[in-house]
Amino acid sequence: MKIGKQEFARRRKRLMAMMEPNSIAILPAAPEKIRSRDTEYPYRQDSDFYYLSGFVEPEAVIALIPDREHGEYVMFCRERDREKELWNGYRAGPEGACSDFGADDAFPIDDIDDILPGLIEGRERVYYSMGRDRDFDHRVMGWVNTIRGRARLGAIPPGEFLDLDHFLHDMRLYKSAAEIKLMKRAGAISADAHTRAMQACRPGMGEYQLEAEIQHQFASNGARFPAYNSIVGGGKNGCILHYVDNSAPLKNGDLVLIDAGCEYEYYAADITRTFPVNGKFSAEQRALYEIVLQAQAAAIAAIAPGRHWEEPHDAAVRVITDGLRELGLLQGELDTLLETEAYKPFYMHRTGHWLGLDVHDVGDYRVGGQWRLLEPGMCMTVEPGIYVAPNNTDVEERWRGIGIRVEDDVVVTKTGCEVLTEAAPKSVDDIEALMAER
Repeated sequence: MKIGKQEFARRRKRLMAMMEPNSIAILPAAPEKIRSRDTEYPYRQDSDFYYLSGFVEPEAVIALIPDREHGEYVMFCRERDREKELWNGYRAGPEGACSDFGADDAFPIDDIDDILPGLIEGRERVYYSMGRDRDFDHRVMGWVNTIRGRARLGAIPPGEFLDLDHFLHDMRLYKSAAEIKLMKRAGAISADAHTRAMQACRPGMGEYQLEAEIQHQFASNGARFPAYNSIVGGGKNGCILHYVDNSAPLKNGDLVLIDAGCEYEYYAADITRTFPVNGKFSAEQRALYEIVLQAQAAAIAAIAPGRHWEEPHDAAVRVITDGLRELGLLQGELDTLLETEAYKPFYMHRTGHWLGLDVHDVGDYRVGGQWRLLEPGMCMTVEPGIYVAPNNTDVEERWRGIGIRVEDDVVVTKTGCEVLTEAAPKSVDDIEALMAER
């Protein structure tokens, strides 16, 4: 299950159709990154570069040149090298860039300084994402200055730089049927991983052991890497939004919050489930958990074409604020509490974000100063939560140190929305029944 060559080609054609006449777009591959001395982080291609090419090797550059006589899609990449491939793996080479990845023309990356300035020369505009890679920014400006230096000989440098992100990221916001299929698979693998963690959980385990169960499920199903650093927070650690130490023991009577999703064929899943370490919610845990679950249901119900981005968040905030008021953790009239944002000590983050090739995917949330209207094909997370800090002396001690978040992945459809990650249990009854089977 992969994105096909024809879809990558359609993406490039669509982008070039939005470009001004007599222009060029330039995209570099992600650089390799050193982890420590002579060891490197696992390589992951830049999402924009992958979106347009499907090419996963480092040391590569794409140039898109609409209406170029000798081919609009040009790639620079590493040459084939038998000795280096023996040590580090197969390379496509310029030949493979054309035959396997659809490039109209391809050259060795070592020749880019000699060839790319010639492709830029005479073009009025350059589409490029300035500021993301400082080293490559310098190279691009170096090529432009090379052309400027030949102006007396008749060379014509580009007169305008345009932000490529503006066009490309709006394209990425709308997922195709093939993309949604991959995201459903990522969601299914991740849901199974959360189920596995619930089944494996026991008091006395380390948070890292549950992380290992999740990672095992990912890798066993073809998703070697998580889409982001997994969060496994037991007890008060669940109140730390980006907790990643995952090193503490899991205690009887505590909840454990797991925020984890795999990356499958470059597409991310993002799920959070919160459940009792011993398999049974206490009265306080259940009361707060039910509020979060109701808030998520209200947010999902607010997702449909024509609704704006903020409506799910507003729906979740209202349910959470009202629920906290009924439990006595907040005092006052509901509308006043909402107006003064009295809920923020307990719920301080947004209810979701775009999802796709990146876990916090690209795309504007506001357009023309207004919240963006939802349209079919947009994918997002829905993740309300309640976090009662362990040092919050404004509430009774029995509530302190409880952190709860419930998160699912949702795609907007023509008539409403579809939840991609429902297979992970999330009702109190379903969680307790599953954990009772251990």
